[in-house]
Amino acid sequence: MPGQLLVHDDFYSEALGCQRTLVVYLPPGYGRDTRRQYPVLFFHDGQNVFDGRTSYVPGQYWRAKESADDLLANRLIEPLIMVAVYHGGEKRIHEYTPTKTRKLGGGGANLHAWMLVEELRPWLRDRYRILPQARHNALCGSSLGGLATLYLGLTHPQVFGRLGVMSPSVWWDHRVILKMLQTVQHPERQRMWLDIGTEEGNAPFGSTRDVRLLKATLVSKGWREGRSLAYLEAEGADHSERAWAERVPSMLQYLFPRKAK
Repeated sequence: MPGQLLVHDDFYSEALGCQRTLVVYLPPGYGRDTRRQYPVLFFHDGQNVFDGRTSYVPGQYWRAKESADDLLANRLIEPLIMVAVYHGGEKRIHEYTPTKTRKLGGGGANLHAWMLVEELRPWLRDRYRILPQARHNALCGSSLGGLATLYLGLTHPQVFGRLGVMSPSVWWDHRVILKMLQTVQHPERQRMWLDIGTEEGNAPFGSTRDVRLLKATLVSKGWREGRSLAYLEAEGADHSERAWAERVPSMLQYLFPRKAK
């Protein structure tokens, strides 16, 4: 039995001053046990997650529903709710970046974080049976969405205990995220999936060198590769929705492994 997708156009963010479309994935069996609560995975760039018709590149999307359905059918992950949050169009750069630059602007990630943490999570919990603890709340994104995921994970570890950081834009503002990492230690029990494709090229896209440097910095701050940090260099993968779609199953299995009974 496949999961179900529900589209919401009625969520309004006071912090951002606009409505934001959401697509919610409910796992198979959600309606049968009305007492069961579920972990949740929030996706940045929600247009690209479930539907090739809304994706940035038509026809290319993350196939997150298909991957989750298949993994659940084979009992490889725990049942979860997934929430694809649409980006703000021309405001995307502003919302997904932690600092303002002279050329590209940006710097609105804290407002974006407020929307997710203080507005969207309570809104969803009023409508869906979502577990509130950080160990059950995950955030995922790629490119600038990967940068936003990492930044929010560092600034809100009490909210997001699992992070999917795919092809992050480490280059932003002279690699400011690496400087920010110097001020933190690994939040206890936070798990991170980190990846990059070997054919992503140089900034302003992905950079294998930058992400290797990010991994080394994370390890120096207490993340342990193979335990709290999973790292993948995808051979031959470029900076595209199709490439990230291929890595979604591995990311889901790392962040939401099926617990042995």
